[in-house]
Amino acid sequence: MTTPLAPPIRIGKSAVVALGMLATVTGTLESVVAPTLPLLQRELSMNPSQGALLSITMLITGALIAPIAGNLGDRHGGKWVLIRLMAVVSAGGLVSALAPNMPVLLLGQVLQGAMIGMMPLSVILVRKYLPLGESQVAIGVVSGLFIGGGMLGTLIAGPIAEGLSRHWMFAIPTLAIVVATLFVHWLMPDDPPSRTDARIDWPGLALLSGVLLTLMLGLSMAPEIGSRPLAAAGLVVLLAVLVAGWVRVERRSPAPMVDLRLLAKPAIWSSYVITFAVCVGTAVSMFLVPQLLSLSADGYGFAATPTDIGRYLLPGAITAAISGPIGGFASRRFGSGAVVTAGIGVMAATLLALAFFHSEVWHLAVGKALIALASGVCITAMVVKTATSVDHGDTGTATSLVLVTRVIGFAAGAQVSGAFLTAWTPAGSGVPAEAAFVAGFVIAGCVTALSLLVVRTLSKGAKE
Repeated sequence: MTTPLAPPIRIGKSAVVALGMLATVTGTLESVVAPTLPLLQRELSMNPSQGALLSITMLITGALIAPIAGNLGDRHGGKWVLIRLMAVVSAGGLVSALAPNMPVLLLGQVLQGAMIGMMPLSVILVRKYLPLGESQVAIGVVSGLFIGGGMLGTLIAGPIAEGLSRHWMFAIPTLAIVVATLFVHWLMPDDPPSRTDARIDWPGLALLSGVLLTLMLGLSMAPEIGSRPLAAAGLVVLLAVLVAGWVRVERRSPAPMVDLRLLAKPAIWSSYVITFAVCVGTAVSMFLVPQLLSLSADGYGFAATPTDIGRYLLPGAITAAISGPIGGFASRRFGSGAVVTAGIGVMAATLLALAFFHSEVWHLAVGKALIALASGVCITAMVVKTATSVDHGDTGTATSLVLVTRVIGFAAGAQVSGAFLTAWTPAGSGVPAEAAFVAGFVIAGCVTALSLLVVRTLSKGAKE
């Protein structure tokens, strides 16, 4: 049940800046593990499988937490939930900073995964206190600063870990999160709940968590699916049972965690389809381009060192950081449908071009930058469109599912790319055939382009 919302006050730029600060520092904390994983494995005596588990822990917990945070924000108010969520994230950062071993660090990463819920909660707040045009831009700015924080974390994690210690690369962003959270607490007004049904749908929550965990586990098996067909088939059956059970529970619940009538809206389900396809294409480029750069120059690679790869991909990191504000401004000016169509066109064309033109470093650097820009613009437009296509009381739930879809799309694209390289690596050789990269880019381009088929659906059932 929703209640009419007409807040007597509007937030100023300082409140949006505080949300942007929080997005930046949470993005920084999220990204410090990836560039320092070899150092963490060495200092904590982790084997490669443990390192892989550590690298995806926040991805999994974030996918679980985002819809919960969005749903609670709709029921209890975005600020109320955001402050408490950041307390959990800060505790996770502290645990990670003090971790003496791998299990404790893993616990810290589980707690840090709650940070993904910050985005739907921020959307709740800006939509409540800003008019439509300004809220679209604010959503883009916050989204872009989160990505920019990730770029910052990638750049500073290594120097901090090597110059100070691995403890400080967690501690410094965590302290910044505490400060930014205090600014949000001081500058953001308390927002009233948009929904009066305060009960939590525990059965629906448990089943949705089971669906997401099973799906992520299935995606993690993609490179080995040919050698483990029975396990894969078992996961498919389990996933089908969990989905059927979740749908049944949500239909009967008086206060469902996700109102299935919401998902049936053309503007909503099409947003999720487009988000998934775009993120699959993005993930393929994120996985294949560094691999291609690092291969020996004796073949078709460039023998780039990790430092070289970081330098080559820096333009892509910059375009990703500015894509959020651009997507917000463009959605306000031209409409989400036009922005998404243009972004998908640029991204699909670039992926297909990389399949045939990857003989120079600049081909990969420019291609990755264009993909990052187009992808970020598309995802921001999808968040804006989803947020403005539902009632205020469903803002957090609907936008959180965009983020969950984004996580699933990235996981699917990365795992499929790994499966391609594994399958196309000749026996006795550690170098995949060039055809594996060509096929990966072509398929990613085609998947991205196919999402154009549902772009027109975005305008159905909702006003821009």
